[in-house]
Amino acid sequence: MINRKTTLITSFVMLTLILGACSSVQGTQGQLSAENMQTTVQVEQSGQPATVLQYSEGEDTLVNLYKKVNPGVVSVVVYTAEGSVGQGTGFVYDLDGHIITNYHVIENANAIEITFPEGTRTRGTIIGTDTDSDLAVIKVDVATGVLHPLTLGSSSGLQVGQFVVAIGNPFGYTQTMTTGIVSAQGRMLDSLHSTEEGSNFAAGDLIQTDAAINPGNSGGPLLNLDGEVIGINRAIYAGSSSILTGSVSYSGVGFAIPIDIVKKVVPSLISDGYYNYPFLGISSVDGLTMNEIEAMGFDPSVPGVYVLSVAAGGPAEKAGMRAGTRSTQYDGLYAGGDIIVALDGVAVKDYNALLSYLIMNKAPGDTVTVTILRNGVEKNLEVTLGSRSS
Repeated sequence: MINRKTTLITSFVMLTLILGACSSVQGTQGQLSAENMQTTVQVEQSGQPATVLQYSEGEDTLVNLYKKVNPGVVSVVVYTAEGSVGQGTGFVYDLDGHIITNYHVIENANAIEITFPEGTRTRGTIIGTDTDSDLAVIKVDVATGVLHPLTLGSSSGLQVGQFVVAIGNPFGYTQTMTTGIVSAQGRMLDSLHSTEEGSNFAAGDLIQTDAAINPGNSGGPLLNLDGEVIGINRAIYAGSSSILTGSVSYSGVGFAIPIDIVKKVVPSLISDGYYNYPFLGISSVDGLTMNEIEAMGFDPSVPGVYVLSVAAGGPAEKAGMRAGTRSTQYDGLYAGGDIIVALDGVAVKDYNALLSYLIMNKAPGDTVTVTILRNGVEKNLEVTLGSRSS
């Protein structure tokens, strides 16, 4: 028997995660260019020496990237009313003194201390938070010369295998740089925003990387080789025993918020203090087995989003979308529901693709054409999106 928690616009994540990077104190990617990192490979032939790697300006690329970016990466120290102290990372967004970090870094903060690499220390004020994507904006009042805004890149063109760099404060060791690659894209985690029923909404389209991210790295930039921010480090993978003992550290699997979402959200956090996400009003899950899909009456060869439940009174229900009602041998999975195969004519292969499309292209009050398969017959539903905040 399989027990699954399905939530409104949420994913079932078969991992145990820690929002990685707030340590207790205590608390990217341009493609590799031929010009700055050339590799020559000699294959062993006729008794000649085996593979030899030669890098042209490889070290200088990373050294110069660090010198360029590090002045804009800050340490975020959080003091709580209970007297505990935590540490994370942030980076300078603009010359107005806005600092970006994770929401979970500053959650429960009673006071915030920002330290710049050149030594300046100042108090920070939280002016906007987003529990859906785990983002926060802090305002500081310092001389303009102290502020070194980082350049925001794009996450839409990222490819698995591209090199990335992380800069942050792991375990309280400030100004630390690590390197790795984009390990995967389109990962989905629970957000920190709960529904009225107590379950969590989902955060989609996250970047997975093997660049070392440890407690204290949260909120720091994930960069490409051009020094552009392509993500914000959010979480690391950890076993349940590590969480219980507090001994969580790098495991080769880290997750970052894509910068395209950050660029969409942060201006609203600065102007309004919050960002309003669109709400469809269904629950689903990725990663079902063929047996489970067939038990619900779907064809496993057809990609799409299986509607496991529909929020009462929500946008999807009002438009006539249906979840399954017939019991199967699997707990929490019911047969007879709809499968979503496209939004506005754009195919969606899984739940993450659905979330990403809505977040990047829609707002509350917008109408979206949802193409469903019901009993093998294709049908279009016009859905007026609601708001996660309502």
